[in-house]
Amino acid sequence: MNTLTTQENWDIEITAKNNLLDLKLRDVWQYRDLLLLLVRRDFVSFYKQTILGPIWFFVQPAITILFYTLVFGNLAGIPVDGLPKPLFYLAGTIVWNYFAECLTKTSTVFKDNSALLGKVYFPRLIMPLSIVLSNLVKFGVQFLLFIILYITYLLKGSAIAPNIFLLLLPLLIVMIAALGLGMGMIISAITTKYRDLAFIVSFGVPLFMYTTTVIFPLSVAELKYPAYSWLVKFNPITAIIETFRYGFLGKGSFSWDLIGYSFISTVIILITGTIIFNRVEKSFVDTV
Repeated sequence: MNTLTTQENWDIEITAKNNLLDLKLRDVWQYRDLLLLLVRRDFVSFYKQTILGPIWFFVQPAITILFYTLVFGNLAGIPVDGLPKPLFYLAGTIVWNYFAECLTKTSTVFKDNSALLGKVYFPRLIMPLSIVLSNLVKFGVQFLLFIILYITYLLKGSAIAPNIFLLLLPLLIVMIAALGLGMGMIISAITTKYRDLAFIVSFGVPLFMYTTTVIFPLSVAELKYPAYSWLVKFNPITAIIETFRYGFLGKGSFSWDLIGYSFISTVIILITGTIIFNRVEKSFVDTV
C-alpha cells in the first residue's frame, strides 16, 4: 500500500510564541495593501462631511501661529532670533503637530480598534504605521503652507538664509515619525492594563510642548533659564525643530552632538516600543 505524503507550504504561520526580537517586518510588508487602505481611510474620514474639507489642514496651523505671534511674540516679547515671527512659529508648529498627532493617536490604537483587532488576523503593527503615514499626508499639506509663507518672506527680502542643512529634511521627517511611533506604542501597550495613562497623555502632550523650542529658540532657554535649559536639550524633539529651523531659516542652534543624541534616542525608543507592542498584542484582547 502506497502512502502519499504531501508537504504544505504556508505563506504565513501564526503561532502563540514568538522571538522577542522578531519585529515582524516581513509580515508588515506582505500586508502593505492593507496598510495603504487604512491610510486612505484615516485621511478621508478626517474631512468627510465637512464644509471646508482638506482646508482644515491649513486652518489649524494658521490660527495657531496667529495666537503664538500675538501672545508669545507681541505680549510676552519672547525673542525669536530676529526671524519673522509667523515663520518662526510655523516652523516649530508643523514639526510638533506631526509628532504630537503620531504620539496621541498611536497611544490609543489598541482601545480604538479593539473590535477589529479581536476578530481578524493581520500584523498589528499595521495599525500604528497607518496612523504615522496618514499624518504624514497632513504634515505634507502643512509643510506646503510653510513653503508658501517662506517664499513670501524671501521675496520681501527678510533676513532668512537657507543653507545645506535643509537637505536633512527627509531624515528629520523619519525621526519625527519614529519618535512619535515608538513613544505611542509604549504608551498604547501600557494603557491596555492601566487606562489612567490615557488621561495623562491627553493633557500631558500639550504641556510636553513647552519643554521643546516650538515657541522660543534654544538660545533664549540657555540665556534666560540656564538652570532649566538641560531639560529642553534632553527632549529629543528639540534637536529636530532646531535643525529644521536652522536649515530653512539660517538661524538657530544646530549641533551635530544634539542631533546625534536625538537620533540615538529615537532609535532606542522605536525599537523598545516595537518590542513591547509585539509582546502585548498577543494578550491585549483579554484586558482591553
